[in-house]
Amino acid sequence: MRDLFKVGLGVLVLSLGLAAPVAAGQLEDGWAAYERADYAMALRLWRPMVDQGNVVAQLLLGSMYADGRGVKRDYAEAAKWYRKANDQGYVDALCVLGRRCAAFPDYAEALKWLYKFADQGDAFPQFILGLMHDRGIVVKRDHTEAAKWYRKAAEQGDAKAQASLGLGYEFGFGVKRDFAEAAKWFRKSADQGDANGQNYLADMYDSGHGVRQDHTEAAKWYRDAAEQGVLDAQRSLGIMYYTGEGVPQDYVQAYKWLYLAAERMPASEVWESTMRDGTIEIRGRVAAKMTPAQRAEAQRLAREWKPK
Repeated sequence: MRDLFKVGLGVLVLSLGLAAPVAAGQLEDGWAAYERADYAMALRLWRPMVDQGNVVAQLLLGSMYADGRGVKRDYAEAAKWYRKANDQGYVDALCVLGRRCAAFPDYAEALKWLYKFADQGDAFPQFILGLMHDRGIVVKRDHTEAAKWYRKAAEQGDAKAQASLGLGYEFGFGVKRDFAEAAKWFRKSADQGDANGQNYLADMYDSGHGVRQDHTEAAKWYRDAAEQGVLDAQRSLGIMYYTGEGVPQDYVQAYKWLYLAAERMPASEVWESTMRDGTIEIRGRVAAKMTPAQRAEAQRLAREWKPK
């Protein structure tokens, strides 16, 4: 669902004829909050824009109601905001964002402009097209086509495309599986500060795939991603502090990172719910080894933590 959300925002910006900087500010900050699963913050940032008639914010709010993210799932409320945007003439963008093509079938115009900008060499729509083919959103799922667009954007230095292309090489989606090539693209992304790229590179160092196994290096990259709010990285870093692998053993830090990860992992989706339950179980093992003072300190650190 997070990838669908990214695709939606990107396509909206393009299909509404907005330049990339227009998506900055509150929209982008809300997007970042959404990716951290901080839905309340995303709503706080977007709600004033919705009330001011911003069509992009209206569509994003509709999507949150449709998907039950940060609010109780309410299709009637979602339809209300889709309709408000639709009344402003943005049916094409609505289709691409919400995957509601049965109700609004004419999304060809939005795709036409997306391909046009991508063919002109714009890295952002190239990345968006990669995501759409990767996930089968609006277009037929095609990992080879996804890899093609990811590569075009990645070679221009798009950090998110670099991370996505690296995943393709790690798992053999659309390209021949190659751990060394995956690590190369993850590093390019990570060096630009992309949180997912940092997390993926940490995984490579942790497992020894494509690079020499180095738990200290893994911990370094997990920390960078964890500080930006990546849940998987927070979980992995917490486990490393618990076991003392790659970092000095520290139950306070272990509990802090595991607490942050578990509290923000959704319990509504099966896979994420399983991860959350596992994280809570590990956190319980850590807590059993701590004094009350240590637990209080860890909880204080978790409450005061803010993403960088």
